[in-house]
Amino acid sequence: MRVNEKYSTLPAEDRSVHIINICAIEDIGYLPSEGTLLNSLSVDPDAECKHGLYFRDGRRKVDYILVYHPKRPSGSRTLARRVQHGDAAPAARGARQDRPLPGKGDVGAAGGPEPPTDYHEDDKRFRREEYEGNLLEAGLELERDEETKIHGVGFVKIHAPWNVLCREAEFLKLKMPTKKLYHINETRGLLKKINSVLQKITDPIQPKVAGHRPQTTKRLSYPFSREKQHLFDLSDKDSFFDSKTRSTIVYEILKRTTCTKAKYSMGQGEGRKKDSALLSKRRKCSKYGITSLLANGVYSAAYPLHDGDYEGENVEFNDRKLLYQEWASYGVFYKYQPIDLVRKYFGEKIGLYFAWLGVYTQMLIPASVVGIIVFLYGCATVDENIPSMEMCDQRHNITMCPLCDKTCSYWKMSSACATARASHLFDNPATVFFSVFMALWAATFMEHWKRKQMRLNYRWDLTGFEEEEEAVKDHPRAEYEARVLEKSLRKESKSKERRHIPEESTNKWKQRVKTAMAGVKLTDKVKLTWRDRFPAYVTNLVSIVFMIAVTFAIVLGVIIYRISTAAALAMNSSPSVRSNIRVTVTATAVIINLVVIILLDEVYGCIARWLTKIEVPKTEKSFEERLIFKAFLLKFVNSYTPIFYVAFFKGRFVGRPGDYVYIFRSFRMEECAPGGCLMELCIQLSIIMLGKQLIQNNLFEIGIPKMKKFIRYLRLRRQSPPDHDEYGKKRQRYEADYTLEPFAGLTPEYMEMIIQFGFVTLFVASFPLAPLFALLNNIIEIRLDAKKFVTELRRPVAVRAKDIGIWYNILRGVGKLAVIINAFVISFTSDFIPRLVYLYMYSQNGTMHGFVNHTLSSFNVSDFQNGTAPNDPLDLGYEVQICRYKDYREPPWSEHKYDISKDFWAVLAARLAFVIVFQNLVMFMSDFVDWVIPDIPKDISQQIHKEKVLMVELFMREEQGKQRLLGTWMEKDRKKDEPCNSHGPKAGLDSPEYPGGAL
Repeated sequence: MRVNEKYSTLPAEDRSVHIINICAIEDIGYLPSEGTLLNSLSVDPDAECKHGLYFRDGRRKVDYILVYHPKRPSGSRTLARRVQHGDAAPAARGARQDRPLPGKGDVGAAGGPEPPTDYHEDDKRFRREEYEGNLLEAGLELERDEETKIHGVGFVKIHAPWNVLCREAEFLKLKMPTKKLYHINETRGLLKKINSVLQKITDPIQPKVAGHRPQTTKRLSYPFSREKQHLFDLSDKDSFFDSKTRSTIVYEILKRTTCTKAKYSMGQGEGRKKDSALLSKRRKCSKYGITSLLANGVYSAAYPLHDGDYEGENVEFNDRKLLYQEWASYGVFYKYQPIDLVRKYFGEKIGLYFAWLGVYTQMLIPASVVGIIVFLYGCATVDENIPSMEMCDQRHNITMCPLCDKTCSYWKMSSACATARASHLFDNPATVFFSVFMALWAATFMEHWKRKQMRLNYRWDLTGFEEEEEAVKDHPRAEYEARVLEKSLRKESKSKERRHIPEESTNKWKQRVKTAMAGVKLTDKVKLTWRDRFPAYVTNLVSIVFMIAVTFAIVLGVIIYRISTAAALAMNSSPSVRSNIRVTVTATAVIINLVVIILLDEVYGCIARWLTKIEVPKTEKSFEERLIFKAFLLKFVNSYTPIFYVAFFKGRFVGRPGDYVYIFRSFRMEECAPGGCLMELCIQLSIIMLGKQLIQNNLFEIGIPKMKKFIRYLRLRRQSPPDHDEYGKKRQRYEADYTLEPFAGLTPEYMEMIIQFGFVTLFVASFPLAPLFALLNNIIEIRLDAKKFVTELRRPVAVRAKDIGIWYNILRGVGKLAVIINAFVISFTSDFIPRLVYLYMYSQNGTMHGFVNHTLSSFNVSDFQNGTAPNDPLDLGYEVQICRYKDYREPPWSEHKYDISKDFWAVLAARLAFVIVFQNLVMFMSDFVDWVIPDIPKDISQQIHKEKVLMVELFMREEQGKQRLLGTWMEKDRKKDEPCNSHGPKAGLDSPEYPGGAL
């Protein structure tokens, strides 16, 4: 077999060009080195002190781990036994050819047929053997360990030798630091002094991590090339590729290595049904290996190792321990994050998440300060607020209409004094200023993050990353390949049926198997179209609409609960209960909403993932973006629907006394308090926001991983030998990491922060303290997430990324939507606009005296509908003739009684005008901030340009050196040839005899 055929799964005539088949020479590392054994025979007795971070020889580092559940049938030799007595690669290939195959009725060592239950285990074992053989052919080195402390679990340790690392680094275009050092341009003059002072001030809150300080020099980076190894500092090859890079390289090999070359006997023995199931399984791993093998249970887990333990006296110092001390500890909550170390250990994608979270948390500090000032302003002016003073003044003796039919009686407006005073804390002129400020804050935050992102891209050598990102984006998913292969097989089968080609069943089945094994050729021609995905699209649309309808139905149910509970409490004989009806109903309803939101969030997350899977997106990037969009849509509706109801619908469609609007002809729509619905909106927003942060984001993140870890511990203790505790102390690194929780992606982390960002910006006009509570939560959230990544999760595979992806667009969308929503909250939910209209159009003395009476309409109690009047009309101690209600309507003595008055239209026009002016003004100011602040800092753009110039100069000097060396060689050749040419005919420089003429 030629070297460039070792990755191929197709016959030679069907093979197309692949990235890994470009070179056809043995020195690029496709052949495994001599002596590579799956189970090493030479064991270093001192290697046990490495705690499983190295092979048994103590020299080769473990870069990746594959986990499986070994179940060996008697009488069959495994790949591990074969390779102990011969060369690894031939043994791997021979194992697939010489092994007894399932479906032939093979007789084991006991002389009887294998039980039917071993069929699937044999299939998994065959695929593992074939896959591991292909990994050996790819140049990786493997070592198996089945004698572990964990019962029934086997591990395959993978090591990437130097030649494989160099080959893959070149394929992946990894930028590596060269020997060339250059000085970074430093600020001068006043800016330098300011930066020096700031560094001294912030020195106590800087993490004690090497390289965290601003650097004055930087190494020039260049995509790794084996031909230009002299450019790189290879003095220490063991540390040139760090553990993050090594695991990334191995994972790329695991993804593209195939498992489709095993030769099974199809259509015999166990019968066609089992063979069909086997073929179906084979299709699922037809092109890309490890993801499909994990999905099919061939391997139970695959992960890179942590660098070592993070706590203990005798633990060797490593990056994980340093992260635990300087980042994942609650005692360092006041310090900056060591973002460069986080990126070094976890990769750029996770590093960017924590960098974004840090920038967001820092930006919440000024927003929290301004929000506290606005709140304190409301507290300071509450006693000077004339409308609330009039509502609390019992001398006005304003009698209000009943809040419900029959059971509710008339009530005094002064009884709502506490609600009116509390409303002023959030409904005051400073609220409008704060809404404008938060809109500009959101725009500034987005621009600040873009600049920070560019600085990180420069520091982490991610400039010019677009080309590689496009290549990764086009990498198909295993599920997509499986669906395309199924479609191609159906298409081929239909074409044969139309041609009516006679063919025996056995030959036809073999042809199908051959076609399935050569599925790459078919999938290159066939693609999934919108017709193939149409059922999935319909299912997505129907499911999303249904889920949104469920959310609306739950909100409607809570509304009915509020109405019925208020009516029931109104019949209570206790005066204290009746006086606190609004508070009781609002608080209990909000708690119900909170519980429902938390439960539905978990359900909607699972539904969004299932809906995305049935769409079968082509690439991982497409899958992630579709999943994020669906999950965000469902969770956004789930979290904000109750708040939207209180802000924009409650009290809007009530009707009037004598002509109320009813739900199901039984429940009268609830009204806002005389002070407006803003106070209730504040209560709703604060309880839901704080409840989600406390319960869902913190308790769930702490409690659920601890509970899962405890359950796994109990399960392992039940399955392991009695001396499990003693074994646990001696557990190898890969065994300890296996007990950790698998990494599930960053989508949940981003999602909770985006929802919080919505609480901070969308309804900030009703709750100025939202940024403060978000700040306090995020200070804990950063350390909580850090501790989870360092101590609770398996080490994720490092993924390179230059931005936060679709989340940035979602943030911008939420910021734009916040401007519109806050405009409507100020104009329609609060009394800010009615107060302005009264002050400038109706006030006789230019003050707010008489405003409350102006907003109330009158109703003659004799106009109540039959059966809706209060059962106890004398509850206040006197007979009521006229009651008041909040609306702009004509009085009962008017010619057009109870019709909407002209005051209503004046206020409505002012409200709409305010929305238009506020929205356009704030949008203009936000765009102006976006335009004024450049996306790329000037110093970074200069450094990027400087790097390009230095790179050109480096290669120019290299070419000049080559030319001088070539000229020296030519001169030496000319001097050697002169004695010979002096005796022969003269030949010019262009003569064919001149050795250098061709040059």
